[in-house]
Order: sequence, then C-alpha cells, then structure tokens
Amino acid sequence: MQHRQSYRQHLRAVLGLGLPLIGSHMAQFAIHLTDALMLGWYSVEALAAEVLGGTLYFVLFIMGSGFAWAVMPMVAAAEASGARTQVRRVTRMGLWASMMFGVASLPVMIWSAAVFDLLGQEKGTALLAADYLRIAGWGILPALMVMVLKSYLAALERTRVVLWITLAAVGLNVIVNYLLIFGHFGSPELGVRGAAMASLAVNLASILALAAYVHRSSPEHALFTRFWRPDGEALARVFRLGWPIGLTSLAEVGLFAASSVMMGWLGTVPLAAHGIALQITSLVFMVHLGLSNVATVRAGQAYGRGDGAALRAGAWVVLALSALTALITMAAFLIWPDPMIGVFLAPDDPARALVIATGQQLLAAAALFQLVDAAQVQALGLLRGVQDTRAPMVIAALSYWAVGVPVSYLLGFTLGYGGPGIWLGLAVGLALAGVFMLARFWGWSARGVSFQPRS
Repeated sequence: MQHRQSYRQHLRAVLGLGLPLIGSHMAQFAIHLTDALMLGWYSVEALAAEVLGGTLYFVLFIMGSGFAWAVMPMVAAAEASGARTQVRRVTRMGLWASMMFGVASLPVMIWSAAVFDLLGQEKGTALLAADYLRIAGWGILPALMVMVLKSYLAALERTRVVLWITLAAVGLNVIVNYLLIFGHFGSPELGVRGAAMASLAVNLASILALAAYVHRSSPEHALFTRFWRPDGEALARVFRLGWPIGLTSLAEVGLFAASSVMMGWLGTVPLAAHGIALQITSLVFMVHLGLSNVATVRAGQAYGRGDGAALRAGAWVVLALSALTALITMAAFLIWPDPMIGVFLAPDDPARALVIATGQQLLAAAALFQLVDAAQVQALGLLRGVQDTRAPMVIAALSYWAVGVPVSYLLGFTLGYGGPGIWLGLAVGLALAGVFMLARFWGWSARGVSFQPRS
C-alpha cells in the first residue's frame, strides 16, 4: 500500500529538489546574462548583435534539448520502477541523439549571415551577429551534452553538483569576457568575438566537469562504458519522446525569436531594449523552468509507481509556487523597471535614455503574461512527466504561431503600437497555450488514465 504524502511533505520535497535546480538554471542563464551586460557596456551595437546571434543559437539549442528533456522523465520512471539498466540505455542514447542534432545544426550557424540577410536585419548588426555565431556555434555540441547529463542527475535527485559546476562556469565566463571583450591585461580587444570565445570555453569546461563527476559518482550506471555501441531500441524511444518536446520548445522559443526579428525591423535601439527586457524576463523564467523540471521528475516518479494521488498533489504544489513567483515578478516589473534596465547600459552611452524608455514599456507588457507563462511551463513539465508530448506540441504550435505571431505583427505594425504591441502578442499566444495545456493535464488526470509507463 502506498503512503500518501501531505501537501506539506510535497512542498518540502519540491523545494528540496527544486531550489538547486532553480539555482542551476539561473546560474546557467547568468552566463548569457553576463554576456549581455558586458557587451552592453562595450556598445549598444555589440549588444544588438549578440541578441540577434544569440537568438538563432538559442532556437537551435532549445530544439536540440528535446532529447535531454526526454531523458528526465524516462530516467525518473525507470529508477522508480527499479529498471536500472534502462537508466543507462536512455541516457546514453540521449547523448547520441543530442550530438547528432548538434552536428546537423552547425552549418546554419557557420553561414548565418545569409539567414540574417533573408530576415531583413540591418547589415552591420547582421555581420557582427554572424561573427559571433561562427565561434560560439561550435559550443552547441558540448552544451547539448551538458543538458542530457543535467537531466539524468535531476531525475536521480542529484542537483547540487549541477548548481556548483554551473556557478563555476559563470565565474569563468566573466573572467574570459573581461579579458577578451575589452582587451584587458594585454589580451586582444575582440568585442562580440571575445564573448563568443568565452561561451565556447565555458561549454567545453562544463561538459568535462559534469562527465567526470558522473563517471566517478555513478559506477552502477556505467554511462560511458562502451559508449560507442549503438542501442537502436533505446535511441528510438528517446527520439519518439524527444522530437515532440524539441518542436514544442522550438514553437515557444521561436515565438520570442520572431519577436526579436520584428524588433530588429524597428531599428538597433528597439532591438537592444528588447534584448535587455528579454534577459530580465528570461532570468525570472528560470525559476518557473526549475519548478517545471521538478514537476517532470515528481510526475515521472509517480507515473513509474502508478500513484495518481501523488501526481495530482505534486501538481498543485508546483503550480502554487509558480503562481506566487509570477505575482511577485509582476509587481517588480511595474515598480522598478528603470534600475533593472539601466544596469545593462554604460552611464555615458548616448542611447541610454531612449533604450531605458523603450525597455520600460516592454517590461510593462511582460508583466501581463507572467501568470500565463508560468501556467504553460508547469503544464508542459507535468505532461512530460507522464510522457505525453505530442498533443502539447500541437497546442504550442497553434497557440504561438497561428495566434501569437500574427497578433504580434497586427498590434506592432498594422495598428502601430511598435514594441509593446509585439510583446502583447506574445502574451496572447502564451495565454492560449497555458489554458489548453492545463486543461489537458487535469482532464488526463481526472479520467484516471492508466499509469503504466510506456515501453
């Protein structure tokens, strides 16, 4: 007979697993945040180029991360049901699938200048962004492998080491950025290319550190023993669960990428303000993403045990915590926008006042979609935990692209609201996704669908 946990016990379990995960996600994002901060102090043009190049990189990275996200519920369910061999098989093939995707994405980044030209971006910004990606793009291979190992460790509830390694990576990124962006201590002043070199170095150091830890701490899984041997059945399972997750993530991040492209049509200053506002909102999103990962792990464990009551109780806890975070964030965006935006800009930058004024409007629009964004990412985490990935993919594609992008264009250009109109369109797409995904999860749970994990 299964012991039923109280909500307080669920809360303790969620926070125990979630706080290190939230910290590691925020630290991981801090790598990109420090790039934006330091390039913003270098020049607004460099910041705009990093926003543009980083957006393309992030689109490909998030799509490729679908295989890593697939590993998390599969490992959690396998470990909960005692199928230890499956843990090794799916994690190893998750690494294989991620590496294959990384290799396939490299040409897009190496020859990204043509992509930006097709998207109608300003010539100078596009050329700088292409310079950034020709170096930073190679980092997608170790970055995707890092994601797989993080998912593996999260599913086993070993999250503290991920936090410490990621914090060390932030420190390394700041040091290399300081040397190579600005040319301090005799180093060459490389601007955007210096930031790209720092990102590549950090990704390589992170995968080496995580792989060493996993090899030493988990001999029972022997992840890297005969790593070169293919496992067609496990690879197919990872692929079946992972590609809808990747496309779902692509639909969401593509929504924000489309907003970056549209902001680029408005000019360098609006694009820079958009990039800053996006950095701020994305940092807060890391809290929701960490809770979503907890939802995936806890739901995967309940799914593996066949415990529907634990699944539903855990869902309420993560949704409540995410909603509380969203409410605090809304207040902060409306009360303190100027200091949050101003920290990204040099005090003597001639465009500083205009960028802050534009960013203030964007953060006000962002406050409107905090609750719905929180709802949709928690719903995604819960659905992934029970290995339901294809329906969310369809919901995301329709909500973000059939509704969100057209509404952004309508409000931003046809009706002339500019940047705030573009961001209000994002809110509409996220709201639809949140409503329909939550409805699917609770409907799935209420019907008492079989909890037997899929083979």
